[in-house]
Amino acid sequence: MTYGATILDAEGVRLTADEKAFFRDADPFGFILFARNLDTPGQIQALCSEFREAVGRNCLITIDQEGGRVQRLRKPLARNWRPPLEQVQLAGEDAVRSMYLRYRLIAHELNTLGIDSNCAPIADIVTMETHEFLKSRCYGTNAQTVARIARAVATAHLDGGVLPVLKHIPGHGRATADSHLDLPHVTSHPDDLEQSDFTAFAALNDLPLGMTAHLVYDAYDDRPATISPVMMQLIRAQIGFDGLIMTDDISMKALQGTPADNAAAAIAAGCDVVLYCNAPLEDRIRVAEAAGAMNAAAQTRADRALDARKPPVALDILGAERELAALMGGQVYG
Repeated sequence: MTYGATILDAEGVRLTADEKAFFRDADPFGFILFARNLDTPGQIQALCSEFREAVGRNCLITIDQEGGRVQRLRKPLARNWRPPLEQVQLAGEDAVRSMYLRYRLIAHELNTLGIDSNCAPIADIVTMETHEFLKSRCYGTNAQTVARIARAVATAHLDGGVLPVLKHIPGHGRATADSHLDLPHVTSHPDDLEQSDFTAFAALNDLPLGMTAHLVYDAYDDRPATISPVMMQLIRAQIGFDGLIMTDDISMKALQGTPADNAAAAIAAGCDVVLYCNAPLEDRIRVAEAAGAMNAAAQTRADRALDARKPPVALDILGAERELAALMGGQVYG
């Protein structure tokens, strides 16, 4: 079976008849959930079932549940968390363990609802210039610290039966603009990038799924990494990432042109899957047509990623909560 090279979303808390028909025909690799799709546990489980019934398989369903400012599920559906960087700073020497416990609890929440992927960990490195939209979502200021914590976050997801999505490859930390609104340029010398930003991602290059950055790296190309064959080759060859690569949302303002054109450009550059969100049905149809079906290499990576899904390891929830509270001096939740 060859999947459509897209990850798409839904308009509301249940699929419309037109969405069901479209998803059946387009057969997207997976789906992503937003706050507008989330009402009650039973409704979320039913929506996840509708997604899977539409494509006729146990497809991937992902979400942005980092905690802090990027958290689609909130009380009473899930715990409200501090920003990741704030937790890392509060936990100090126990940051790795505390972040493992945090995301192990998040994975449990997601798995219970039928969600089997999360757009985390972040391996972007905080710098003096990091834009505020990203800074509090990061884990540290150097590649070694970030890689250790991101590894713990990824392991926590996998232990919880949830596939992690590593982002934003090859590194968003030097961006001084918000890629949701503008196209950031990174002007750093290749030596600096290779010894810092790229190193963090190289340490995590065995993870099953990754997400691109809509950034121009001026030293390499004049196109955003998502649609740059040069940067995609760097991600594959130099960073060594051979998991399934999805784009960041191609509706973001960092990319010029139509969504369909950007979808085609991303696939041509070497991305495996196009993520497209928050658009009318007719635009989603155009993007699915432009992205087409996965090529053989993308399909192999997709199957390998799905094979990494495992039943969750048993979790003592109260024990995990108590341990995390002890590591955090009781200052766990936001």
